[in-house]
Amino acid sequence: MKGLFKDLKPHRKEVVLAPLFKMLEAGFELAVPLVMKHIMDVSIPAGDKREIVLMALLLFGLAAVGLLSAVTAQYFSAKAATGYASTLRNRLFQRIQRLSFTGLDTIGTSTLITRMTSDVNQVQNGLNITLRLFMRSPFIVFGAMIMAFTVDARAAWIFAVVIPVLLAIVFAILFVTMPRYRRVQETLDRVTRSTRENLTGVRVIRAFRLEKSENEKFLETNKVLKGFQTAVGRISAFLNPVTYVVINAGVIAILYVTGTLHTTRGAAVALTNYMSQILVELVKLANLLILMARAAASKKRIDEVLKPRSDDEDAALVQAANGPAKSDASADHAFGTPAVVFDNVSMQYETAGSEALTGISFTLRRGETLGIIGGTGSGKSTLVELLGGYYPAKEGRILIDGKPIGEYDPVTLREKIGYVRQKAVLFSGTVRENLRMGKDHASDEALWEALSAAQAEDVVRKKEGGLDAEVGQDARNFSGGERQRLSIARALARDPEILILDDASSALDFATDAALRQAIAARQKNSAVVIISARTASVMHADRILVLEDGKTVGTGRHEELLETCPVYREIYDSQFH
Repeated sequence: MKGLFKDLKPHRKEVVLAPLFKMLEAGFELAVPLVMKHIMDVSIPAGDKREIVLMALLLFGLAAVGLLSAVTAQYFSAKAATGYASTLRNRLFQRIQRLSFTGLDTIGTSTLITRMTSDVNQVQNGLNITLRLFMRSPFIVFGAMIMAFTVDARAAWIFAVVIPVLLAIVFAILFVTMPRYRRVQETLDRVTRSTRENLTGVRVIRAFRLEKSENEKFLETNKVLKGFQTAVGRISAFLNPVTYVVINAGVIAILYVTGTLHTTRGAAVALTNYMSQILVELVKLANLLILMARAAASKKRIDEVLKPRSDDEDAALVQAANGPAKSDASADHAFGTPAVVFDNVSMQYETAGSEALTGISFTLRRGETLGIIGGTGSGKSTLVELLGGYYPAKEGRILIDGKPIGEYDPVTLREKIGYVRQKAVLFSGTVRENLRMGKDHASDEALWEALSAAQAEDVVRKKEGGLDAEVGQDARNFSGGERQRLSIARALARDPEILILDDASSALDFATDAALRQAIAARQKNSAVVIISARTASVMHADRILVLEDGKTVGTGRHEELLETCPVYREIYDSQFH
C-alpha cells in the first residue's frame, strides 16, 4: 500500500475527483425515489398537472446531472489508473534491470513477463473500478437504508436485516476466492513459460518433430489453468443468484409489511426502489471486491519483485576486504600493474548443491592476455560473471585495479569492462545504435575502427545504409558469425580496460578467429584481455592460460608448458589437433 500511495501522488487530483463525482451521482440517485413518492402521494391525488410536469422535469434533470457526473468520474478514474499502471511498469522495468543474475535466476523470465503484463493490467482494472465504486456503493447501500427510515421507519427494519446478510455473503465469497486468484496467476506463469520456451526453441522442436508432444504439454498446462479459472469463476458466479434471492426476499417482505401497515403507495414504491438500488450496488460491490481480490493478488506478486533482495545488484558486489590480496607467483611481471586479482575465490549458485568454483587465485596485469579453457561445466563462464560483479563470491576476494570489487559503484565497474557473451545478443534498431550501447557518444570513426578490429567492417559496408542498416528482431538478418563479430565490435567501441571474450568466436572460422585475435592484441595494448574458449586454437597464443576442471584450477602457464605439465590441457589439445 505504501508503494501504491507513492505512485499515485502524481495523480492526486484524479484520485480525489473520481470518487467525489461518483458520490455526487449517488446523491442524485438517492433523491429519485423521494421525488417519485411525492408525485404518487401528493401531485397525482391533488390532480396538479403542472406540478407533475415539474417533478418529471426534475427527474430528467437528476438523470442528466447524474450521467454527467458518472462520465466525469469515469474520465478521472481511468486517467489515474492508466497513469498508475504506467508508473508501475516503469518501476518494474527499472527493478528488473537492476536485479542481480541470482535474482533473475530465482524469479524466472516467464513470471517476470507475466507480472509486467497480466498482473499490471489486473492492478490497473482493479484501481479503475475501485476509484469509481469503492465509496459510491457503500454510500448508496447505507444511504438507501437511512432514506428508507425517513420514508417509513416501521418498514425500514427490513433493510437493517437484509444488508448485513448480503455483506456476510459477499465477504465470505471474497475470502474463498482471493487465494484462488493467486493460484490462477501462478498457473498463468507456467503457461507463459511454456509459450516462451516453444517460441524460442521452435527450430529445435521442428528439427526433432516434437510438435505433437509440445502441443500436448501445452494443452495440459492450459487445462490446469482452465480448471483453476473455472473453479474460481463458479464460486464468483454463485454471488449474483444468492444476492438476488436475498434482495427479492427483502422486496417481498417490504410489500407485505407496507400492505399490512397500510403504508402509502408512494412510500411502498420508494422503499422498493431503495431495495432495488441496494441490490444493484451490492452486485457492483461484489464484483468490485472480486476484482480487488484479483488486483491485490497481482499487486502482491508485483511487490515480490519490487521489494529489496539480499542479492540485489549493489549487494551482490559487497565482499569482505580484509588484508591485502595474495600475489600470483606465476605472474609475468613484464606486464603492467595488476588489473584483476582473484584471491582464493569460491562461488556457489543458489540453485546448485555444489560449488561452481573452488579456490581460484590468479593475477591478470595490464597488457596481458589470459586464456581460460576447460570442458563443459568447468566454471569458465562463472569466473567472468564474478569478475563483472553479476554474482557474489561465496568466499575470497576480487580486486579491480587494487580495489575490492565491492567498493565500486556498479556503473563505474561495468564501464571498465567490455564483455562479449557466448550468445551474441543484438537489439532491434540500427547497427549504430547497437554499437553505441558500448559507448553512447562514440564517433562514426571510432565505430568503424571497432568494426574493423572485430572483422565486421565488410559485413556492415555490404548492408544498405552502412551504420544505419536495420537490425531486425533477434538480428535474424545477420548470420551467427556476423552477430558475434558485431557483439565484439560493440565491446571494443567502449575501449574497455578489461576485455572479456566468453567463447565469442565459436561461430567464426579459424582464419577469422586468428585475424580477430591479432587485431585485438594490436588495439588493446594497455588493456587486460580474457579469452574463454573450449578451442585450444583460441587460447594457445595467450600470455598465460588457466585450465579449469570441475571448478578448480588444474593448470596454469603458457601453451608449451601446459602441454608438458597439464594432462587435462594435453587431452583437450590432442582431441582437437590429432
